Amino acid sequence: EGSINPGTTELIRRAVRKTHASTDACLIIQLDTPGGLVASLRDIVQEIMASSSPIVVYVAPSGAQAASAGALLTLAADIAAMAPGTNIGAAHPVSPGSGRDEDETMAEKTENDLAAMARSIASEQGRNATWAERAVRESISSSAIEAEELGVIDMIARDLDDLLRQMEGRTVRLPEREVVLDIRARNIVPIRENLRERILRTIADPDIAYLLMMLGMLGLYFEFANPGAIFSGAIGALCLLLGLFSLQTLPVSAAGILLLILAAVLFIMEILIVSYGILGAAGLVALVMGSLMFFDTPATGISVTAGILWPTILVVGSFFALIAYLATRATLSRPRSGRGGLIGETGTVRKTVSPEGGLVFLHGELWHAASDDKIPVGSEVEVTDIKGLKLRVTKVEGGKK
Repeated sequence: EGSINPGTTELIRRAVRKTHASTDACLIIQLDTPGGLVASLRDIVQEIMASSSPIVVYVAPSGAQAASAGALLTLAADIAAMAPGTNIGAAHPVSPGSGRDEDETMAEKTENDLAAMARSIASEQGRNATWAERAVRESISSSAIEAEELGVIDMIARDLDDLLRQMEGRTVRLPEREVVLDIRARNIVPIRENLRERILRTIADPDIAYLLMMLGMLGLYFEFANPGAIFSGAIGALCLLLGLFSLQTLPVSAAGILLLILAAVLFIMEILIVSYGILGAAGLVALVMGSLMFFDTPATGISVTAGILWPTILVVGSFFALIAYLATRATLSRPRSGRGGLIGETGTVRKTVSPEGGLVFLHGELWHAASDDKIPVGSEVEVTDIKGLKLRVTKVEGGKK
């Protein structure tokens, strides 16, 4: 159930090995998928078609689908079955490219490749090759009843018991032999995904991989900005490592990765160098471009969904923009602490201030002060300079209190 990705491949590969280890065993794969990665699909199809044991793909329960890559996986099975109320097809590769000539050419090549693959699989398994090619080129989809009538699947089964009854006595052609299914004394052994396969299937999702990379960048940024904040650094490093692991199983674009790294560098430089937003703006552009180019979409049809991509860009971009703004404001503003922080501040005269001296109340303290002019008690004054522990002040016009 769910998207076909490297986690799915690992599960099916383990199930096939376990089936081979048993005498006279048959593997039934219950399928409900909207599609997935072409690379993972090819690996699974190779496992199925090279298997020395019969493999059945059963699209179930009612309401399930074998769409896109799932349709080709079903075609590859020794026995293909569907539950009532299910559908199969719509295998056209999704290529939301930019419309450029090279993108359109790559999308056409991908379509032709998948169409040939679908036609070859269907022909090898004695199924409707014309329908298989149209499912790729025209995205046609069929209900269970239509698929059976068109010769796309072998049977419609209400449930697992019905499927097993219909499989009884069928002849299955394997790579090196033909077998007649005898499952009257059946022993059903469920094979469920283990923890490793579950984690791999989860993080191999393009959206999850992208979010992990973004969270990793933010976590490490917090750590560099606040050395010693171990929690943010640890979380960032963990997310980044998981993201990099998931990217090993996905067709990423080197240009996209480099642009995201450039964006992080530019955002950090914006904090260190006062560029009045120029570096930050360049970083935002690099972030957007890197996110859009993160996966090799024209060749594979894989991309981050818009509902994840744009909100993430907005949040991450806004965060870095806010940090850059605060850093720039702090750099340009006058000091607020130490001796320099008193210049420009205002206080009240407590003892007449003259060139010889006087007292000024400022920030809850009494300070010795001097002025070129005589300033009476109660007047408001502004600090213009500090010499040692003595303030130099001038009277604020209209500043009598």
